[in-house]
Amino acid sequence: MTLSLNMIVNFRKLFPSFRKISECSRTFSNVKNDLKTEYDAVIVGAGHNGLVTAAYLQKSGKNVCVLERRHVIGGAAVTEEIVPGFKFSRASYVLSLLRPQIISDLELKKYGLKVYLRDPNSYTPLIKPGGLNGQAKSLLLGRDTEENVRQIAQFSKKDAEMFVQYEHMLERIVAAIEPLLDSNPVYLPHVLSSATFKEKLSQLPSLKSLIQSVPSEENDVAAFTELMTAPTTKILDKWFESEPLKATLATDSVIGAMISPKTPGSGYVLLHHVMGELEGIKGAWGYVEGGMGSVSQAIANCATDHGASVFTNKPVSSIIVENNEARGVMLEDGTEIKAKAVLSNATPKVTFLDLLPQGSLPQDIELDVRSISYESPVTKINVAVKELPNFLADPNRQKGEVMPHHRATIHLNCEHSDLIHDAYLDAQRGTFSKSPMIEMVIPSSLDPTLAPPGSHVCLLFTQYTPYDLRDGQWDDATRNLYADTVFDIIESYAPGFKDSVVGRDILTPPDIEKIFGLTGGNIFHGSMSLDQLYTSRPITKLSNYKCPIKGLYLCGSGAHPGGGVMGVPGRQAALVALKDLK
Repeated sequence: MTLSLNMIVNFRKLFPSFRKISECSRTFSNVKNDLKTEYDAVIVGAGHNGLVTAAYLQKSGKNVCVLERRHVIGGAAVTEEIVPGFKFSRASYVLSLLRPQIISDLELKKYGLKVYLRDPNSYTPLIKPGGLNGQAKSLLLGRDTEENVRQIAQFSKKDAEMFVQYEHMLERIVAAIEPLLDSNPVYLPHVLSSATFKEKLSQLPSLKSLIQSVPSEENDVAAFTELMTAPTTKILDKWFESEPLKATLATDSVIGAMISPKTPGSGYVLLHHVMGELEGIKGAWGYVEGGMGSVSQAIANCATDHGASVFTNKPVSSIIVENNEARGVMLEDGTEIKAKAVLSNATPKVTFLDLLPQGSLPQDIELDVRSISYESPVTKINVAVKELPNFLADPNRQKGEVMPHHRATIHLNCEHSDLIHDAYLDAQRGTFSKSPMIEMVIPSSLDPTLAPPGSHVCLLFTQYTPYDLRDGQWDDATRNLYADTVFDIIESYAPGFKDSVVGRDILTPPDIEKIFGLTGGNIFHGSMSLDQLYTSRPITKLSNYKCPIKGLYLCGSGAHPGGGVMGVPGRQAALVALKDLK
């Protein structure tokens, strides 16, 4: 289904509130002053990390401008009204990983950030009843320990007991490694080379954080090692026996990654997704009022309130380099903007290969940058519906009433881990998955600002879809064929879903790359594999946010600690740049 002019006219008739909502959406791009020709720092890209960088630099007294190529700020943390009257978190869609220190430092609640905490967190409906008595229809997990035990006990009494221990193990490991998230990685070239004693001393805080990150309990050390290296299926098989539980947990180990739960090292991706915190609650996730663009807007509000300038529709064509030093940027319209520092929120590929003049980097570094993996399995489908999905496993009590499971992440095709693995194998053969893994969220279940009364937005995060198809390419026909496949599956769980659809927005990996500038369509600015983490993110010689070119810094998710709406790369890059700008 594609939107036509007639459909838009009909939407305006059906939903007279459209104009008001549309005007609200446009405020996301109205953050600007007059563009000057010189600043202390220029930031390429107004994604959330770039805006965090701007806020920290501007608060420290630097004159900062942010240049965004699109008409709207936020990068992948953006709200857009693709279907009239419906506001989509078009790329990223839930909040948890944004660091509490950043929320506090930038006073984001003061600047408009409001989050609806989700509880329950996870819902897995079953096509066919199962469990110990053959009557279990779904698995619903949240913050209520007793209710979790009851839910899991439908499938296994042993698993119900082990789940509490499993969560405590994860909590201890996350607590141990948290210092690594909020500090620079150890910069190995300074530690291992014949660098000066002063340079070696500069790594002591990072070394301290690294040492502190080792779990203190012997069993946790073994569990941590396994999480970092083993397939998720191996880890979960040790803990549990019931497949609906294992498959539900396994989704966090592959989300956004072209890997299977059976891939060695997939356990780290799982760990990465349980590191969050909201309102002081560890592991909590929430919906941002107004969509994920409101996160970016709150950060921009802080930055501009302190004097920063944020510009949209200002694509950067190149970074100006003179005598191995970044001197500013050139816009596509030929405008030159000088700066003492250039910080890029773009991916490593865009930053170091597309924007830098050819030959700027040493050959060995350029070779390593070219080898970074950006493989992505994700197609995001944003759907406007005129009524809530009605799941066979847990029918709606009455029309329009939001039930607990509507607030959670809804896992479809997740009754068994093999279903996820089979979907992965389809993509490895160059085709989109015939039975894809689907994560559905309905943020309008908690946030009434996103859709007209009685209607909702359903955001579908689906896997696996390769960037390059074996037969042909992604076009309107293949996009819609895949989306129809996804909708047919949803229909089998929630009959009537297809009839409720009033519009949809389909973003395959090439679409995500083109629209958001995410190389390969990878939501993390590069795979979160062990060879591209910590001291090797994005590569070892660029892992401290700096570049061999003086005054050039990487502040996006391609830098440590990686992807997700965390803000840490933006903050840490700003702190590194501030030391050099003194």
